[in-house]
Amino acid sequence: MANDHKTTAPYIIQGFRASAAAVGLKKNGNPDIGLIVSEREAVAAAVFTTNKVKAAPVLLSRDHVRDGKARAIIANAGNANACTGQAGLEDARRTADLVARELGTTPEEVLVASTGVIGAPLNMNLISTGVPGLVASLSPEGLSSVAEAIMTTDSFPKTARFEGEVQGKPYRIIGMAKGAGMIMPDMATMLCFVVTDIAVESALLRETLIESVETTFNRITVDGDTSTNDCVLAMANGMAENPPLSKDDGVAFKRGLAFVLGELATMMVRDGEGASKVIHVKVKGAASAFDAETAARTIANSSLVKTACYGQDPNWGRIMAAVGRSGIAMKEQEVDIWVNDVKIVEGGLGVGQEAEIRATECMKEKQFALIVDLRQGSHEDRVLTCDLTHEYVTINADYRT
Repeated sequence: MANDHKTTAPYIIQGFRASAAAVGLKKNGNPDIGLIVSEREAVAAAVFTTNKVKAAPVLLSRDHVRDGKARAIIANAGNANACTGQAGLEDARRTADLVARELGTTPEEVLVASTGVIGAPLNMNLISTGVPGLVASLSPEGLSSVAEAIMTTDSFPKTARFEGEVQGKPYRIIGMAKGAGMIMPDMATMLCFVVTDIAVESALLRETLIESVETTFNRITVDGDTSTNDCVLAMANGMAENPPLSKDDGVAFKRGLAFVLGELATMMVRDGEGASKVIHVKVKGAASAFDAETAARTIANSSLVKTACYGQDPNWGRIMAAVGRSGIAMKEQEVDIWVNDVKIVEGGLGVGQEAEIRATECMKEKQFALIVDLRQGSHEDRVLTCDLTHEYVTINADYRT
């Protein structure tokens, strides 16, 4: 049987080393390149953006991970290496080659990720100068430094961890991510790297990763945009030396991975560009699973709903309008709406000013829920979002200047 729990242990995991450095890709001089290495060949899995415009590192890593194996992940911030044509793809390949040469492995065992400005050539002189130092400074304590190096408009590094046990053999899962804008996945919406020392088959790791992404990163939105560079890369090196996973062990591992990704997803929404509030949008009573997700996503992406939340205004008409335009099965006269446990709409009609005053008090908190009951069926879903503020416009208006 599996025994699993959250942990406060340091961000160290057996068989993995990492490092970070500042090579000049970021304008502010902060660390901008990071490397994670498994001491032995690891089982690998990945999920990539569904944006039809895919960055060069996404194309390369998608090819390299096909065999379900990897030894290293190298990531840079400050330049997305996206919309850079064949030259960008060659730069991604050269990055993998540089790392492989220093580690004494093959380029196909190196996964590459980039984030930053789209359309600018990657400065390979800076990358090639930085790689030898990254390899030389690899350390078991280096994972946290990689989380800092991949930040762009993030205001804090995002890391999460989990500890479990398989038939007496303890294991860890450690994840890190960056993301604060261009957050509305049709996949994952950011860079995320996960390392674990559990011994797990490639097919199970891939299945577990896909399912965990669907219930975490695919249920968040900041601004409705999906990036060209989104990816979740996972490596499991098996150094926990645990026996093959039983069905219960597999369930526990999935729970642990989902916990780590869920923590990272929540951090990204909390750190949404300019955000001041985290909003849990829940739709229940939908006629189908599709309707529940579609309605929740439409509400969560509505600029009018998000600005009302920023203004602490329980303007339920905006919520009703979002549901009405979502294309789902609904009847206006059946809809109920709450802010936390305060009902502000019943049967499609406003409950009254007193309820809205109490709802306003709820919306003054840093975190609250918008709940919609369609009363059309038994399906429900939820999406995590944030408010839309003046600061979001300022950040994105000045992003390249």
